[in-house]
Amino acid sequence: MIAAILFTVVAAACCLAAVLVLLGLGQLTLAGPEALERDGLARGQQAPPWALADQAGLTHRSPPAAPLQLVLFADHSLRSFPSVVAGLRALADGPAGGLEVVIVTRGQAEPSRPALRQLGLTDIPVLSGSPALYAKYNVRVMPFAIFVDSAGRARASSLVNHDWQLAKLRQIAAIPLEAAELALA
Repeated sequence: MIAAILFTVVAAACCLAAVLVLLGLGQLTLAGPEALERDGLARGQQAPPWALADQAGLTHRSPPAAPLQLVLFADHSLRSFPSVVAGLRALADGPAGGLEVVIVTRGQAEPSRPALRQLGLTDIPVLSGSPALYAKYNVRVMPFAIFVDSAGRARASSLVNHDWQLAKLRQIAAIPLEAAELALA
């Protein structure tokens, strides 16, 4: 009888240890720079369509009517990234060039709007997204930028921490897609 109880306790401890090892391996797989490289959408991949209304009730869509759209997945935490804010302003205020810029929050946009207004981003629509929309775009961290063309294909995608990264993504987005990238769409 005691042997059976001891066996059950040891077996349960071994099972618990195995589960903890698997969870640890999963955490290692999902963390770190290698995991972040897989976030977002691959260049040429079809971006999930959406239609979201801004504060004024104007509906913004992706794929966009404009030749190119910057979807910035962010919220009031942009205060911690002043260089990204400067890069957004530069893109939004730059030559028209057919670029639409929108900010999509992970939840309701209303709590983020005052902070974004203080940052001088009043001309950029702030849209209420959802965790499901973030998941469709494979976005886990913010601020994350994805450029989408009018055909609904991702043209450039990355986590951004500086204005130069936004500028470089804009340059990459302007490069024509190659046949291999078009095959992803």
